[in-house]
Amino acid sequence: MGKCSRIEYNLHPQRDALYNELHLRPFYELESPQQITHIAACCSDPTELEQAHQLLCDLCNRYDISPPQAKSVTFHQDFGDFVINWERHIEFYAITIMVPAPMSGKPFEQTAIDMLPADWMRQLPGEIIAAFHLIIDNQQLNYDTNTLSHAFEGHSTIHSSAYCGKAQIYTAFKLHGDGYGRFIINNIGISSAQTGRLTRRLLDLETYRLLSLLSLPIAKRIAPQLLDMDKQLAEILTVVAALDKTDSERQLLEKLTTIEAQLETYRAETTHRFSATRAYHQLVKDRLDRINEEKIDEHISIGEFVNRRLNPALRTCESIQKWMEDLSKRIERASDLMRTRVNLNLQEQNRSQLIAINRRSRLQFRLQETVEGLSIAAISYYAIGLLAYLFKGLPLEQWGLDKNVLLAGSIPVVLISIWGITRRIKHRLIHDQDSCDTAED
Repeated sequence: MGKCSRIEYNLHPQRDALYNELHLRPFYELESPQQITHIAACCSDPTELEQAHQLLCDLCNRYDISPPQAKSVTFHQDFGDFVINWERHIEFYAITIMVPAPMSGKPFEQTAIDMLPADWMRQLPGEIIAAFHLIIDNQQLNYDTNTLSHAFEGHSTIHSSAYCGKAQIYTAFKLHGDGYGRFIINNIGISSAQTGRLTRRLLDLETYRLLSLLSLPIAKRIAPQLLDMDKQLAEILTVVAALDKTDSERQLLEKLTTIEAQLETYRAETTHRFSATRAYHQLVKDRLDRINEEKIDEHISIGEFVNRRLNPALRTCESIQKWMEDLSKRIERASDLMRTRVNLNLQEQNRSQLIAINRRSRLQFRLQETVEGLSIAAISYYAIGLLAYLFKGLPLEQWGLDKNVLLAGSIPVVLISIWGITRRIKHRLIHDQDSCDTAED
């Protein structure tokens, strides 16, 4: 076989990144027993993600570990006494601390988070949304009712089975006295690879479950305001038909504009959050499906418990979003209706004003014609007076002409001449004005 030659084509600049995308967050094998603490922190500012990365580099420097690269989105490293898995997501980062050692004492008396320096933990940026401990046990614990009640501080325990009964999962989905949630996986006979996959899916499940519920308080907060907007819109539409004044229509249009502005503020605030909720909910469903849990008699399963509350929360957020979209469309139609009514009233007022302007124009034209006629008469009078002075200075008698006859005969000539000159000047002015208007257009 010939030697394979290296590709010499023009490669897409993101080709390597796309190949590596599938390997960014791999499953890691986990031996039993194991103590794990998982923390996820929301970051409202992108700089907080950079601070988290820098803080991880500082921890590596403390333990003489090579820090991750600047653009790394995952980092998995053995620090000796513990293992850290760090991940950067779009709006949060997650830290998983794993201690591959058996427990000493009662469950959750000592946790993996205790291995990290306290001063380093206090510097974690962002807001912690998920924080819980997970114990991977290899049948060393006693799983009677009293032991489980003590481990979960008296909370009702959810018990499920996975991998055909080779793994038992226990949790309460509650915050305990230390502020953390708690999970226990009893490894009865699954491999380290299966343990790693199951653990990763439980970590993702709990993290994405909490992230998907972030929009629920927002939905509950704006629901009363949406109800009030809906009532105001209904009242406005009720009185629209009875309006007969433009001022009232303008006032209602101003109210509609105010409601629309407030609604758009809510939509801008919630669009991203509701979209994220749908994405996280889909991830939760995916993790639940991949756990392949099996229901145990007389116990509610994890899937049943999560879906019983998570699905209604998702439907609440979706209904609020659809409510806002419906309100926006109705307000838009009402605004168009109001603007149409205002425009019709304005057109009616403009029509009345145009009629009045036309009436005044006709009156002005008639007055102008009257003034024009009087002007012709006045100019003719003065012209004939000048002719009288002219005839007075001429020897008309010697020529056999009578002055009065000449004056009488010149009157029609003067009138016609002045009338013609006036019309010519008027037509010239109109022509010049039309030429100016055409040039401006």
